[in-house]
Amino acid sequence: MQFYLLSSIKFNNFIVNNKSIIIFKIHQFLKMDISAILDQIFQLPQESKKNLLLTTNLVRYPKGHIILKAGKVESSIYFIKKGIVRAYIDEDNSNVTFWFGKEGETIISMKSYVENQNGYENIELLEDCELYELKTADLDRLFNSDIHIANWGRKFAERELIKTEERLISKLFKNASERYIDLLKNNPELIQRIQLGHIASYLGITQVSLSRIRAELK
Repeated sequence: MQFYLLSSIKFNNFIVNNKSIIIFKIHQFLKMDISAILDQIFQLPQESKKNLLLTTNLVRYPKGHIILKAGKVESSIYFIKKGIVRAYIDEDNSNVTFWFGKEGETIISMKSYVENQNGYENIELLEDCELYELKTADLDRLFNSDIHIANWGRKFAERELIKTEERLISKLFKNASERYIDLLKNNPELIQRIQLGHIASYLGITQVSLSRIRAELK
């Protein structure tokens, strides 16, 4: 049985209620255009952007598909047009979720991308997803031929590094309640779309403890 977080929660003037949930359901059907995704990383001249767009392909995979697998060198990166995903690591006969991605975000193994080595994470699609695929070999070729795309790539890597740093700081210095509140503030639509077990895993607690936190925030 799948459990989802649908109840009304209020804290610090921030409310998740039935009206918000309706908005989130509408949001679920919104899609991110590849042009907008590239622009939010770094604005490219028209010709450079055209060349980068020509290397991307739209692909579709079903819910439950593992798009990146631990222990192998990944040859592609993906931008999420529609859907959500989670990154997890297998540990002691279970898996630990450490990241959720939604529309507009990037699916990438930084270990493979930067060092061409085996990645350590698995990334699972939590919904049927539409993704823009970009082969790293094509991207490397463009880096060598277009300084603007090379600068785009630098900004892209910097953004991914900052995201990783923010996740590490949050995990080290915030407790589960604080991290749950951050999730509600920064990504409220994910609360409706992600199973309770995955949320608990992300916070490093049991579902019982998560239910307790939610009750305290009502």
